[in-house]
Amino acid sequence: MQVTTKAIVLTTLKYGDTSLIVKAFTASDGLKSYLIKGVLSSKKGKLKTAYFQPLTQLEIVANHKNKGALESIREAKVNFHYQTLHTQIAKNAMTQFLAEMLGNSIYEEESNQNLFDYIEASLQWLDTNDSISNFHIHFLVNLTRYLGFYPDTNDLNANYFDLLEGKFTNILSLNPILKDENLIFFKRILGINFDALETIKMNKANRQELLKSLVLYFKLHLHGFRKPKSLAILNEVFS
Repeated sequence: MQVTTKAIVLTTLKYGDTSLIVKAFTASDGLKSYLIKGVLSSKKGKLKTAYFQPLTQLEIVANHKNKGALESIREAKVNFHYQTLHTQIAKNAMTQFLAEMLGNSIYEEESNQNLFDYIEASLQWLDTNDSISNFHIHFLVNLTRYLGFYPDTNDLNANYFDLLEGKFTNILSLNPILKDENLIFFKRILGINFDALETIKMNKANRQELLKSLVLYFKLHLHGFRKPKSLAILNEVFS
């Protein structure tokens, strides 16, 4: 079946000497993997290697057989031209990290338009704004809303946040928790929009500790989730 859809590139893997395997999140069919034959050797083809950088927003014409095998892309064009995402060092490190987080978090081969719209709009905000040091934390917290484990905020004034239970509590257990400064910043992130992020003043230690806890939160709630390799690079850039 031929499909025309928006797609956001998540990961790219070299296949042989000339081809790529591209994992993308599509508006029409959720997660899809494509074999892009010969793209690394062809300079005149319709498909260009530059289209398949992490988190590039495309419009593609693809063949979807929906049999669990690699699909194919007939045509592609950039749907939103980033100005800074792949050229500024800090944003590029954040892009690599978020692409890996999304690649490790999204499994469904079915349309989820709300999730697609959230990712699409968030990346466009990141590209066009400069106060981004807390962006990835806010993005991941709100991503959990679409993945099914957004924090239960009923007891927001409690002294701890239980990462395994996903709720605020005054009862200490053996579960990993957020507390103290980590908890304060986490509560402030909840419920604000991207434009308010610059009002949250975290130092690098606070930011790294909260991000470490968020990655653990994903690991506790997503079966098969792998800690992203690019986390160390991100922390280095933002230190």
